[in-house]
Amino acid sequence: MKFNGVQYFSRGFVILICCCGAIGFGSAASMDVPDSASWVQLSPAVSPPPRSYLAMAYDPASGKIIMFGGDTGTTYLNDTWLFDGITWTEVTVNTPPPARAAAQMAYDSVTQKVVLFGGFNGRNYLGDTWLWDGTTSQWRRARTAHRPTPVTGPMLFPDPNGRVNLFGGFDGRFYQLAMWQWTGADWTQLFPATVPFARSSAAVATNPTIDQVVLFGGLADVNPNNTWTYDGKTWTLKSPVNQPLLVYAASAAFDPNINAVILFGGGSGGVDQNTTWQWFVAGGNWHWEQVATTQSPPPREGAGMAYSPELGHVVVFGGQDSATPLNDTWQFIP
Repeated sequence: MKFNGVQYFSRGFVILICCCGAIGFGSAASMDVPDSASWVQLSPAVSPPPRSYLAMAYDPASGKIIMFGGDTGTTYLNDTWLFDGITWTEVTVNTPPPARAAAQMAYDSVTQKVVLFGGFNGRNYLGDTWLWDGTTSQWRRARTAHRPTPVTGPMLFPDPNGRVNLFGGFDGRFYQLAMWQWTGADWTQLFPATVPFARSSAAVATNPTIDQVVLFGGLADVNPNNTWTYDGKTWTLKSPVNQPLLVYAASAAFDPNINAVILFGGGSGGVDQNTTWQWFVAGGNWHWEQVATTQSPPPREGAGMAYSPELGHVVVFGGQDSATPLNDTWQFIP
């Protein structure tokens, strides 16, 4: 969906979908980062229907990747699917969240729930909060006293303390730069001394071995072609020698096999990409480096990405190549 069904979606209502689960992966020591790697397409017996701008995250409570909603190009979805490293299974739930695309979700290790917020349903920007319980495989709406502004394209991620944080998004008029934290029962606004420039649809992922969140790109009125890190208290603007092409709705996730955040795809000036980049430390300095892959998924934006401990690799699902929604599943082999 360049969102031909909602023509203005591509101008401001897109979101990256990524996994940001705060899962312990052992040593924070630097590892050998590959100069070349490969993406391998998987062949699940069952796959969700094609879609883009879905929400996806790894849920340690169930030991599975959860995927929700998205857009087929003609229909907004509210189905829930689980991936166990082998196949996809649709889950019948008592009360699913209303249909939407461009929502975001992340795992809160303090409450052991997946938190979903925001999105767009073709008419309204959404500001409701939903909690996924992986032990019961059910959704529950959280009725909160406070909440972030209803937006598409928010960045949700676990901070180094395991709480889900939210930054940015687009409310139909303005890009946001407010930051919020989920307490388990309500949203509370955070006020770091410095925050990234207002934006939506940036790539974001958490490296739990060093308690670092990295954010890149997105859509904004002020230049979003920059890289920021967050340590749970302070945002820092980084100045790497190289960085990816400015992209929005790219996918990102931490890969413990190489102790690096992987970034894939995204849209850039209306052209979908299929390059792979890694954010890693070498010689005491942080770098973006493009990974030369022997095989790669087709270009796409609005895909889901998460690391699957059961599979032992980062997984990408769906998205769209130009206006064509996808339902292929790939794993990254470093």
